[in-house]
Amino acid sequence: MKSARRQRFSRPAPSCELAELRARLAEAEETLRAIRTGEADAVVVAGKQGPQVFTLEGADHAYRVLIESMNEGAVTLTADKMILYANQCFARMVKCPLRQVIGSSFRRFLSAEDRAMLRRLLKQADKSSSKIQVLLKAGNGSQIPAQISVCPMARSGLRRATIGMVVTDMTEARRNEELLRALSYRLVEVQEAERGRVAIELHDNITQLLCAVLVRSQTLADRLSSNDGSSKGEAIKLRELLGKTAEEVERISRNLRPSVLDELGLVAVLRDTSTEFAERTGVSLKLACVQLTARLPADTELTLYRILQEALKNVEQHACARHVTVCLRQQNGFVHLAINDDGIGFDPDHHPARRKGKDGLGLLSMRERATYVGGTLKVKSVRRAGTEIEVHIPLPPCATTANLTDL
Repeated sequence: MKSARRQRFSRPAPSCELAELRARLAEAEETLRAIRTGEADAVVVAGKQGPQVFTLEGADHAYRVLIESMNEGAVTLTADKMILYANQCFARMVKCPLRQVIGSSFRRFLSAEDRAMLRRLLKQADKSSSKIQVLLKAGNGSQIPAQISVCPMARSGLRRATIGMVVTDMTEARRNEELLRALSYRLVEVQEAERGRVAIELHDNITQLLCAVLVRSQTLADRLSSNDGSSKGEAIKLRELLGKTAEEVERISRNLRPSVLDELGLVAVLRDTSTEFAERTGVSLKLACVQLTARLPADTELTLYRILQEALKNVEQHACARHVTVCLRQQNGFVHLAINDDGIGFDPDHHPARRKGKDGLGLLSMRERATYVGGTLKVKSVRRAGTEIEVHIPLPPCATTANLTDL
């Protein structure tokens, strides 16, 4: 805090008085300059009642009040990541006194990985504002999920570039995201249970009735003689139509909930699904998968099956592919599923569904399913160069594998 003080002087000699007046004038000018530029926060004036303090409100006072009242952290950095300014919200966020925050390095609150990410971000800060997600290391050893919004600021008088950052505590947002994901997972569980119920109804009731009608139509066709002409022909066509209907209902039942998945496991259902797809669409499909010596958890098997099912559906409807490769393998405690096609591909960043704000319901459902079981899903696609979908799901300790088999 700089101050201007009024003092009493005894009358000096004329030459000394002139020098003293010049000194006091210079001090007054310096004080006025500090007040105008906002360098002085208060002025101390000596009077009969003793020194009196007058608080000043500079041109940036309103901005300081606004920043201090924010529910988000505000930080200003030098080019070498030293904190020039931080508001109280940021100090509370990192659980450190403000006096220990200002003047320290911002790197102390970041992991090595997040430091590298921030470094890359700051290199682009002169071009546009950007955001990253990090884990802040608080003073008590805890970690706080946060979003950092970075934007460049004007250079100071010393020609040093400064960086302004807004730090948002994402703890509540992450908690809400987890609750939403749990709700979504519960909805998927209910949906799968309903699919299983409908599949059983189709298989045990509708398919059985269709088979009975098919047998009766066959009997009718056999009883008609060749002399009946058109009637016998119609009976034969009816029998064929009923047979195709029964096969279609059985296919729908298997897609809703394949019994072979529950009875024989993941490899068997991948084989059946791939064979059915190749025969129905005419697209060449090569399946290479490991034979697991221990069954995976039921939700993991179902997740991998549903992802393959959705991927093949996309190939059939959109890819215009001639060849598809499906590979299931185990490596480093993970089970990996990869689906590749040589179709027309697409640009993931400019997908039509993404422009409409949908992000592709098929891709979204596959990602969510992989996340439910602790896995990840990546999509790589280039126009006219095909698409690759990779799924990585952690394996339970008891799951081991045998030899790789090409099917």
